[in-house]
Amino acid sequence: MITSATAILSPWDTTGTSGEAQFIANESYQITRRLHESIALGLEGKGVFGELFAVYTECSDPNWDGYSALPVLPETYDNTRRYLESLPLGTPPPSVGAEPDGHLTLEWHSAPRKTLSVSIAPDGNLHYASIIGPFKRFGAEPIASRGSEIVNLIRRVLTK
Repeated sequence: MITSATAILSPWDTTGTSGEAQFIANESYQITRRLHESIALGLEGKGVFGELFAVYTECSDPNWDGYSALPVLPETYDNTRRYLESLPLGTPPPSVGAEPDGHLTLEWHSAPRKTLSVSIAPDGNLHYASIIGPFKRFGAEPIASRGSEIVNLIRRVLTK
């Protein structure tokens, strides 16, 4: 189940400048952070960030696959982590992988014709492709958009 689109924002993402505004922003950040760490609602509690780090570490050298694959860059790792942190609470965990072009991949799969793959580039773009029954969708979004189209596709892939 995917709940509201609560993203992890830093305490400095507020437009308020008063001490009270900064206090509220900081408290909101801390609460949201704890929710993302929970096993019930957060991806961090489900081990996704550990899996992401393991894939990044394994694929950060050139030729990591033995077939001239490009390394996964620190920027790609950071973008992927930031995107995962922006997903709504309750988002089921994806499987994490790397591609020969150095991008990281997040995949959600629930049936042979219900799959979504999101490729995260070092420049911050999200490239996605999905098959949901007879329908195919693909495209790209900047990471700054928090992947609203992608969140809708995740919901569609995972509903029965």
